[in-house]
Amino acid sequence: MSLNSNLEDVKKRIAQAALRAGRLPEDITLIAVSKTKPVSMISEIYEAGVRDFGENKVQEITAKSPVLPEDIRWHMIGHLQRNKVKQVIDRACLIHSVDSMRLAVQISEEAKKKEITVPVLLEVNIAGEESKYGFTAEETAHFLPDIASLGGITVRGLMTSAPFVDDPEENREYFRRMKQLCVDLKAQNIDNTNMDYLSMGMTNDFEVAVEEGATHVRVGTAIFGEREYNL
Repeated sequence: MSLNSNLEDVKKRIAQAALRAGRLPEDITLIAVSKTKPVSMISEIYEAGVRDFGENKVQEITAKSPVLPEDIRWHMIGHLQRNKVKQVIDRACLIHSVDSMRLAVQISEEAKKKEITVPVLLEVNIAGEESKYGFTAEETAHFLPDIASLGGITVRGLMTSAPFVDDPEENREYFRRMKQLCVDLKAQNIDNTNMDYLSMGMTNDFEVAVEEGATHVRVGTAIFGEREYNL
């Protein structure tokens, strides 16, 4: 299948999942995860109408963004090292992966230097996987007021990467817990938080994530094909 066919298939599946859940398809943002993919492939998906692209590494955003259209919205979705923050905060429209207080403080300091406000999501390790970054649900509730009080940051919601499973139904409970956490935190009306973004769901489970309330899904392989690590 061509990239365009892949994209149309993903969009159709998102729309169908949204309708099953009584949601509007246009309320879900598809982020095309373009990590390791060349500019030519990104351009093809851009020409098909996609404007939101996700990268795991700062160096890929800094290399690709200058040679691609300015209206692309780059999402930083991978683990962000504190020494790379200043390279990405004025290029990324949203940092999905704030996984520690120290990182939040670093983003705040660099944002204040540049006199900008950076939208962020708190990364939640909802399944408690040792191999993944992120706050526990309890830590998220604990640290949210402190992170929201930092200058140069606005907290838009939460992000998670669910376990890689063969049966996406196995992740439904994690997505459901993420949605409930988002609802609970929103109800606290903490200053400088919106909690209107819930970034969850990837190629193998995005339909279940949409059914459970995802506002942003991060889909790479289903659009671009298998990853290439030799670039």
